[in-house]
Amino acid sequence: MIDVFLSINNREEIIQLPVVPEEFTLQLPHKNEAYETISQGDIKLIGMAGLKSLTIQSFFPVRDYPFLRDRGYLGWEYVERLQEWMDRRLPIRLIITGTPINMACSIESFTYGVANGSGDIYYTLTLEEFKFIQLNREKV
Repeated sequence: MIDVFLSINNREEIIQLPVVPEEFTLQLPHKNEAYETISQGDIKLIGMAGLKSLTIQSFFPVRDYPFLRDRGYLGWEYVERLQEWMDRRLPIRLIITGTPINMACSIESFTYGVANGSGDIYYTLTLEEFKFIQLNREKV
């Protein structure tokens, strides 16, 4: 059984998704390039890894259901919290238990709305890997 956690600022605030998505796919792009040569036709150069990305689709409940993984917030409180995080322009930490997924991310898009008359808020959250810049300072 998996759980999905989002947090900011070294766990200053944590959200556990109340409804685990039915599925998710982690995309691992690579920056490969193809070149056309005169004598060998096309050749491929294997490049560096791109930024990983993941899209989560689920819903934020507006009422208590027996299958909820967390009851810390209800409905619109989740939306408000994520919007606040986006406004703060901080990377978030994504952890999916039972998997090796534990990465800093940026929120690339957050789409939500109410469907089927239940009042529950259905959403799509697209996250992309955030790499912290490492500067090598040489001593002079």
